[in-house]
Amino acid sequence: MSQSATTKLNFIEELRWRGMLQDIMPGTEELLSKGPVRGYIGFDPTSDSLGVGNLVQVMILLHFQRCGHQPVALVGGATGMVGDPSGKSAERNLLSEEILQQNLAGQKKQLEKFLDFTAGPGQAMLVNNYDWFKEFSFLDFIRDVGKHITVNYMMAKDSVQKRLETGLSFTEFTYQLVQGYDFYYLWKNHGLQLQMGGSDQWGNITTGTELIRRMDGGEAFALTTPLIKKADGTKFGKTESGNIWLDPKKTSPYKFYQFWLNSSDEDSKNYIRIFTTMTREAVEALEAEHQAAPHLRLLQKAIAKEVTIRVHSEADYNAAVEASEILFGNAPTEALSRLDEDTLLSVFEGVPQVTISRAEFEAGIPVLDLLADKSSIFPSRGEARKLIQSGGVSVNKQKLADPNAVQTMEGMLQGKYLLVQKGKKNYYLIICGA
Repeated sequence: MSQSATTKLNFIEELRWRGMLQDIMPGTEELLSKGPVRGYIGFDPTSDSLGVGNLVQVMILLHFQRCGHQPVALVGGATGMVGDPSGKSAERNLLSEEILQQNLAGQKKQLEKFLDFTAGPGQAMLVNNYDWFKEFSFLDFIRDVGKHITVNYMMAKDSVQKRLETGLSFTEFTYQLVQGYDFYYLWKNHGLQLQMGGSDQWGNITTGTELIRRMDGGEAFALTTPLIKKADGTKFGKTESGNIWLDPKKTSPYKFYQFWLNSSDEDSKNYIRIFTTMTREAVEALEAEHQAAPHLRLLQKAIAKEVTIRVHSEADYNAAVEASEILFGNAPTEALSRLDEDTLLSVFEGVPQVTISRAEFEAGIPVLDLLADKSSIFPSRGEARKLIQSGGVSVNKQKLADPNAVQTMEGMLQGKYLLVQKGKKNYYLIICGA
């Protein structure tokens, strides 16, 4: 999208209607109205993948770029070695340089799916604060930077106050000063005027603006976004099985798609604004459609589609939809056979599983033995026979017509799986073992 096209959008107005604006420093809106601005958000490099919890800040940078400004993503190679106390109840593990570098490479790859890093006006930048801290000695830091911020000022921050009772190490206490220096360095050397982040970062961000004022008499600005809370009170981005990651090796595209598809109607009204680039008019029209027929889950499907395609690919999205149809709809057998092993196991995670040796399959197992004696899918051979005869049993989505049939290795999914469906909703996965 060209610069002229994108500047028509007002960044602050975009954030306001999307419900993505919490705190804003006076003068920020005026600054942004004068022309393109460089602004940044910091990311924690404690994993080689961003999670969906990071997506709010990633989307802020995306909208920032869409509105004609220049987004900068700071990955905290140095601060990752320290640990931010904001919103934390305990000190976290510190990371080695080798692991940090690995994590940074993984995150950059993911950010490139949201931000345009190609040369030109508004080009996204990626910076690593390790680059300016690696040669900075402790004595130099406390002499040149530390003297500008009083202990009283640092103690007054909420992130510090909340940890005083449980205990706060000196390492963590200095974090706001280190992050504040990031802002000063980027302001001084790269002309950045704005720092953004979650509302829990307000104290750290404003320490940066204060450093800029006290060290150089400069002026910088800040804004934050609300922290996402789900309607049921549980933490956004987590499920019973753990974090939802952007890396397909950590969270399969199918699981990723399902995460958004399964969101509540109330949460989806927020998510459609926060995690998509749909216009206000399009969002409001879709909400009206959804309200008229909530059972169609139009909001959830729209969110799941846009976010899955952006994070993974259109092919992964189509595969996830097809996989969902296998489990919850009437997808054909061919759809099942097209599933790769990871997706297959993702789809049927939690489904009862039983492993039977390869030798038995190669010799041939009568299906009644398979369904009753070997797997306990049925309590008896008689019950299995009865349901087969009435058309209530499928193997790999094909109706089992003959109770006297013999199952061999032929027709196994990925050469080692049989999906047995008993009735409409009961699935079982039989695995061919060694």
